[in-house]
Amino acid sequence: MTQKIALVTGASRGLGSALAEQLALRGWHVVAVARTVGGLEDLDDRVKRAGLPGSGGLTLAPMDVTNDDAMRHLCRSIHDRWGGLGLWVHAAIHAAPLAPASHIDQKDWEKSLATNTRATGLMIPLVEPLLRAKGGTALFLDDPRAGQPFFGAYGATKAAQIALAQSWQVEAAKHGPRVLIATPAPMPTATRARFFPGEDRSRLADLQDEAARILASL
Repeated sequence: MTQKIALVTGASRGLGSALAEQLALRGWHVVAVARTVGGLEDLDDRVKRAGLPGSGGLTLAPMDVTNDDAMRHLCRSIHDRWGGLGLWVHAAIHAAPLAPASHIDQKDWEKSLATNTRATGLMIPLVEPLLRAKGGTALFLDDPRAGQPFFGAYGATKAAQIALAQSWQVEAAKHGPRVLIATPAPMPTATRARFFPGEDRSRLADLQDEAARILASL
């Protein structure tokens, strides 16, 4: 049987890492992309420690989704090695510090645009042929913060990312690939801790449980 191949962008921490782990333990071979090498190595260690029969394994790809040449090379390499993708999970995000719209730091604004919006616009055309080749699915993770106080940089660029995904979803409805947009429950991630310091994290959804729930919806 041909192995199922998944690409997870933003796989070193948070929900992206949990989804990559769950996929690998379910028999997918996961191409795990992130800037943080240590986070990718931790992911690899967790999958190896689980040692479940039938685990799919990982290909660690420490690179930045905002690097156009790196993303083009990555997608070409996936095509040459496997011929396509069964799944793309786009979890890469830059969470700028909360600030009034009139006080947004310009470096954070540029990084938010590059990571949350521009990279998505680059990746969709690169990944679509890979998904079509294998009848695959693209999965985006929504976090609707647009218009909320102090979420200007994050909320606007995340909303733009999801708007791109929604347009692609409608455009691809007849001929594929399938495009899904999930809204995860609040989880104890580092991103949420920066947004809501002091929050009672015991009330938040478990990362692995939420990853399993989202994958079940596929």
